[in-house]
Amino acid sequence: MRPLADLLRPSKLDDVVGQKHLIGQGKILYNLVKHGRIFSMILYGPCGTGKTTLAYTIVSELKLNYEFFNAVINSKKDLDLIIEKAKANDGVVLIVDEIHRLNKDKQDLLLPYLENGLIILIGLTTANPYHSINPAIRSRCQLFEVKALSDSDIEEALEKSCKYLDKIKIDNTAINYIAKLANGDLRYAYNLLEVAYYASDDFSISMEDIKKINNKPSLYIDKNDDGYYDVISALQKSIRGSDVNAALHYLARLLVAEDLDIIFRRLSVIAYEDIGLANPAIGPRLEAAIKAAERVGLPEARIPLGEIVIDMALSPKSNTAHVALDSAINDVRMGHVGKVPNHLKTNSKDYKYPHNYKGSYVKQQYLPDELVGRRYFNPKMSSKYEINLKNIYDKINRM
Repeated sequence: MRPLADLLRPSKLDDVVGQKHLIGQGKILYNLVKHGRIFSMILYGPCGTGKTTLAYTIVSELKLNYEFFNAVINSKKDLDLIIEKAKANDGVVLIVDEIHRLNKDKQDLLLPYLENGLIILIGLTTANPYHSINPAIRSRCQLFEVKALSDSDIEEALEKSCKYLDKIKIDNTAINYIAKLANGDLRYAYNLLEVAYYASDDFSISMEDIKKINNKPSLYIDKNDDGYYDVISALQKSIRGSDVNAALHYLARLLVAEDLDIIFRRLSVIAYEDIGLANPAIGPRLEAAIKAAERVGLPEARIPLGEIVIDMALSPKSNTAHVALDSAINDVRMGHVGKVPNHLKTNSKDYKYPHNYKGSYVKQQYLPDELVGRRYFNPKMSSKYEINLKNIYDKINRM
């Protein structure tokens, strides 16, 4: 009763589908295995892209002792037992699934053994490790992105899998359709193929058979196709251009593809990049809409998302804030930094505390000497809020 996806899990790097940027000849993981040495690492990327498979093939090829630990299911006691085994066997590779959910107690227990090399960690996560993983763990690991598989990768894997399904008959059209529906997720593709195989009368699978099992339209869901990113880009540009009807159209495409994550991320960018100071209340309103959408799920999630997209499209627009910050970042990257003025340094007795002065303002230098007079904030006069900020800015500069 083992699922096809598990039966087909490779034991050698050469058999792993995709990820040539990591395991292709001469690439990072390929060379580490070739030289018989690995280090603690975190593999992050979408579901079904081979993170667990990569971990298993690495320890298999190197013939290393390993233990598997799920950060959600397994307990601190389980981790204690693994550490004892590591001590008895002069080390172990610990594969941790859902590592972004590893709580502080488990992290504190694990850290010293990562430090002394008794445990080599291979963490697996679908979350962005720069945001979701404790810096103490992250600093002890190399981070490698596992990318969504291409249609051709999945088609190749499906064709090979057919050798394990007795009497199967499937044409290239059906295989291509499964690959598009899988959206870079090989596990999903295997599962769909296996269901279609056992659900058929004579093990003959057509595209129509696949549609009966999963009628989700393949149009606009292929993340490996430029068209997918064009839809995301069009959503942002329609909101930026205040075309509410176009914005709703592109939102509808992404909703039909059931890709809530990209909708949440892109709308969050738009709120601060394109609307920004012209309507600063849009950020909290968007956050409330996202939480509502997450709580109710699809199809009802479309309701709060439709409302917020209309609000965003018809809001006044301003890019003042991010342009100002980008200008400051560019100065830093170009080496225009200078020393922090002495009166701003920690515990300086010369610092003037603004709250002790009338209007909570006292004139003193804040920028380094080399940057005095540098101006990053250049407000637009397109909204009442930003006009008010400009008036405050001008008033301060006149003092």
